[in-house]
Amino acid sequence: MERIKELWNKIGIQFVKFGFVGVSNTVVSLITYYIFVYFGINYLVANFFGFITGTLNAYFWNKHFVFKKQTESKESGPTELVKTFITYGMSFGLSTLLLYIQVDLIGISDRIAPVINVMITTPMNFVLNKFWIFAGKRDKRRKK
Repeated sequence: MERIKELWNKIGIQFVKFGFVGVSNTVVSLITYYIFVYFGINYLVANFFGFITGTLNAYFWNKHFVFKKQTESKESGPTELVKTFITYGMSFGLSTLLLYIQVDLIGISDRIAPVINVMITTPMNFVLNKFWIFAGKRDKRRKK
């Protein structure tokens, strides 16, 4: 039981925080999208800029709130940002592909398929953020 408690304190709480950040990413992306569309910008361009602002939001909050990463060097910030865009870009691509397969090929409702995709891409994004993007911070107790 103690091991489960330790695991929850180490990963579970981060995953919940990651979920909150994900909601804020969606809000930021949608606000950006609707602002661009309101000013007559093509919806695909608006969607691209929504992706950019949502990913920047994810990077900031994951670094400072979820994983509380301290920058070890000047390179880690830009490297983490590039890794964040790669991760969220892969997720966006996977989600789009899955959406097409689920709706057009399998016949799943276009209202249900995105919910299924979130259950796939959220854990994937969490693992990539924790163990690839922000992996530089280690528990100092383990080094002893």
